[in-house]
Amino acid sequence: MSSSLPPSGSLSSLPEEQRFQVLDKLFEQSPELHTLMAPVLANKSFSSYSSLINAVGGRMSALSAANSPTNKAVLVGILGSHPRLGRPKETNPEHLSELSRQEQAQLNTGAEEQAEKLRLLNAEYEEKFPGLRFVTFVNGRSSEAIMVEMRQRIDRGDVDREVEEAIQAMCDIARDRARKLKSPSRI
Repeated sequence: MSSSLPPSGSLSSLPEEQRFQVLDKLFEQSPELHTLMAPVLANKSFSSYSSLINAVGGRMSALSAANSPTNKAVLVGILGSHPRLGRPKETNPEHLSELSRQEQAQLNTGAEEQAEKLRLLNAEYEEKFPGLRFVTFVNGRSSEAIMVEMRQRIDRGDVDREVEEAIQAMCDIARDRARKLKSPSRI
């Protein structure tokens, strides 16, 4: 698949693998997201990428509201598809998409002390919210601002609000990616 996105209205006519590649570019690769959205992508036409992203966010929020162990496992799989923040490529065993690598570039160019602070905050966050991964819109923000936000969210300790913020952040990231990936003829 090329680095641009196909017209949003054509998604339902694409082969399933290509529909999943679009989801992966916007939200990161997640088998759980593929399963959640496969019937929607196959049967619904989207007038814009914003409407697709809203549909994905709505489905994730519905999983959160249903509060069953199965739904929670699916949601955690989707939210956990984003890489940890501030992990340099060489030490990051997780799948890191090219878009994530670009978005996090400024987080990976600091002093070793700053990288260690991010590592410790990630660990503390994941201990406070088992199964979740800290997700926020990073692009263009300093690591200091990100660490302040992480500290506030850890200290708040509200798992339901954390899930809501992670879903919203994933949708914000997806909107930014959609904007960047549109070919000039579709802007």
